[in-house]
Amino acid sequence: MSRRAGLTFLTVLLVAGLTTTLSALYLVNQTDKQFQFIRRRAETLNRLAADTVARAVESLRGASPEEAVRENEELAASLLKIMSVSGSGLLEIAVCDREGHVLLSTDYSRNPGTPFPAYPDYRELAPDEHASPGAAIWRRLALIGPKLEVLRAESGPRFYQLQELLAAEDRGPVLSVRVVVYPALIRQDVLDDLQEAGVLSLLSILGSIVGALVFSGYAFRPLSRVSELLDNFTRGEYVAEDRARAGRQDEFGAVLSKVNLLGQQLGNFERFLDQLEEAILVFDRDRVVVLASGALEKFLRRKRAEVTGRRLEEVFDAQSPVTPFLEQAAETGATLRDVRVRIASDPENGRPVHALLSVEPLAASERRPAGFLVRLRDPEVRRQLEGQLQLAGRLTAISRVTSGVAHEVKNPLNAMRMHLELAKLKLARGDAEVQPQLEVIAGEILRLDRVVKTFLDFNRPLDLKLAETPLDGLVEGLTALTRPQAEAAGVRLETAFEARGAVINADPDLLKQALLNLVVNAIEAMPGGGVLRLETALRPPSGEQGEEVEIRIRDTGAGIPPEVEEKIFQLFFTTKERGSGIGLALTYRMVQLHGGRIEFSSKPGQGTTFVVCLPLAGALV
Repeated sequence: MSRRAGLTFLTVLLVAGLTTTLSALYLVNQTDKQFQFIRRRAETLNRLAADTVARAVESLRGASPEEAVRENEELAASLLKIMSVSGSGLLEIAVCDREGHVLLSTDYSRNPGTPFPAYPDYRELAPDEHASPGAAIWRRLALIGPKLEVLRAESGPRFYQLQELLAAEDRGPVLSVRVVVYPALIRQDVLDDLQEAGVLSLLSILGSIVGALVFSGYAFRPLSRVSELLDNFTRGEYVAEDRARAGRQDEFGAVLSKVNLLGQQLGNFERFLDQLEEAILVFDRDRVVVLASGALEKFLRRKRAEVTGRRLEEVFDAQSPVTPFLEQAAETGATLRDVRVRIASDPENGRPVHALLSVEPLAASERRPAGFLVRLRDPEVRRQLEGQLQLAGRLTAISRVTSGVAHEVKNPLNAMRMHLELAKLKLARGDAEVQPQLEVIAGEILRLDRVVKTFLDFNRPLDLKLAETPLDGLVEGLTALTRPQAEAAGVRLETAFEARGAVINADPDLLKQALLNLVVNAIEAMPGGGVLRLETALRPPSGEQGEEVEIRIRDTGAGIPPEVEEKIFQLFFTTKERGSGIGLALTYRMVQLHGGRIEFSSKPGQGTTFVVCLPLAGALV
């Protein structure tokens, strides 16, 4: 079956299926309407009969309700009169006592005092319509089987009932008025409706099928024009635009014009390939050249017309170094990448001409490849490109390192600026005690000098100046240094020291720089303010790890997204708009040089905790 026939058949099938479904729903709805009509009529007569019985009981106040029903001679006539206007589907009205025994019935064959049959409730066959439209449709579909069984009545009559209870003031229900429903009596009415609906549904289905066939035939007829146009493309023939539109002014005419334009662009692309610095040859599975373009004359000393349609052995002779590689690719589908081979000799000086050979198989549905693509490139051109890429990479690295220097210089400059402002405020108030601020500024100048030197020797091993350093003093100095910046950002700085007296072997300046990067990042992660908590604690030995100390830096910022957690210590990776991606990488490196490690945990929207683990003095190897 062709694609056009398949699409036509599918369209007809969908339209017919949709029409059939709608017709079936219509028939189900019509059947349900008949059953609902019987229910409403039965409920109306049931209430009318109950009112009549209630009035009859009230007329004889001295007698019990049962006696009033038996002795009232007019009650039976009234119930018969109600039955006479009931119409089809209703058989009987009966009055029963609280035990369900018959007191009075319009069916003379029903003897008083006998138990009334336990007929099922008619509401189970025709329930209330208070559900949503979707639920009502599913309920109607679920009940269509039982309704059809009732209408066929092949297993004998099926009776249903509706009842209305009558209660006394001082007692519960004492009487019940029951209406017997026999749905089989409406069979002919339902069949008439179904027959009329069925004829309309059948005509609708046939009409929709015919309409779908006509529409699909008209819609797919222009495909032959597209097929003809594509056949012309395969032969390299491109129809003029006016002819391609063939007088059509609709959307399909525009499609034809665009397809023709695409063919012309393909022709331009083939001419573009001819200007490439590499030669491209496409062989089919029979080893025949089906496409040749690029710098063919440079490598093969032949023009495109001389190569297209030739077999492999006609393009490359048996003695050519290229032939074994192509033979292997044709047989096994092997892939080659940039294999240096000798193609020919330069006719001017007799020197060999080399090329980089690449062979790629063309995919096919069978195990044997549909062909293979051959590319020949000049090695000298590749060397030039690689040199340019390496130069570009070096320039990019230099640019990143330069931006990193600016990033690391920013922290001590900010600290110097904040303490300089504090000194100015003190002097303005007449307080000449600015020695602490000057000492901080002098220390930051020294640290700034070392930061710059560190970046200049980023790839060289750092010269650690290890010394026994009190942990509490290191963290307290860090707290004093960053408190002004934290207060300016609306961040409350808290500390908790649980490792009193702990001493570590460390380079104070480098370790301080590493911790400062973490603290500054935490402050910047809380632009709207928050809490920054610095803690120290001892970690007992575990496994191969000796006793360690922990420096925890907790913030209540936005947290780290889970998808970037594995990258935060990578050099040049950053999530900040103006970040350089060097700060955390340097911190990671500095902590490792101290024989320590960094751990972190983060919850988006709740904050991040960085934990720097360092060995105690004497535990560092």
